[in-house]
Amino acid sequence: MGTIGFVVQADAVIEGDGLAAFDPQLTQAFIVHRTAGLSRLAQAVTFLGQVPVLAMITVIVAAVFRIVTKRWFEAVVLVVGMVGAAILTSVLKLLIGRHRPDSSVVLGTVTNGFSFPSGHTLSGSTFFLLLAGLLWYSSASRALKIAGAAGAVLLSIAMGLSRVYLGYHWATDVLAGWTIALTWLCLLATLTHLIVARRAATQAAAAGLPEAPDDSDHDVGP
Repeated sequence: MGTIGFVVQADAVIEGDGLAAFDPQLTQAFIVHRTAGLSRLAQAVTFLGQVPVLAMITVIVAAVFRIVTKRWFEAVVLVVGMVGAAILTSVLKLLIGRHRPDSSVVLGTVTNGFSFPSGHTLSGSTFFLLLAGLLWYSSASRALKIAGAAGAVLLSIAMGLSRVYLGYHWATDVLAGWTIALTWLCLLATLTHLIVARRAATQAAAAGLPEAPDDSDHDVGP
């Protein structure tokens, strides 16, 4: 479903119709509502999505997972998720080749390169939501899980909106970033579940025990 949604969005961008036809008006709507306070907030949020910053945070969080859980599973899932998001961003930008909004509307340093999809949105959403997912399937309290999920959703939305507000991306670039991030996370979650289930079945067979029933409340790692 997510793949179909992305294809529809990409086609609209290439043809300049559909949702993409409203991009200039949406950009203008953000520009006319700019304030000093909102600009500082948008720049702070978008700072988290910069490649060096997000890469450093990913390494730190992965190391924390390894130290706290004393296993590699969560750290590897996080790193694979982020590397996959980076590859998807680079490949799709080259394939679509869409130009960014005019530099005159940008608040901050002008960025060269293609616009579709928004890399900040795709990678940032992947990081926040993946982190929330790993937390959800841990032994943390339900209150912490809910807070983590809510925070991940809010940060993902804020990241995307900040890119349009600051003039770096069109609205459809951001929409595509969210769409691809969710699709990639669904695929990653499916693969992770299959790996965990396969490992559990192998361990049970080696011990001569029946396979353990699926339990959504167990830890992610083996």
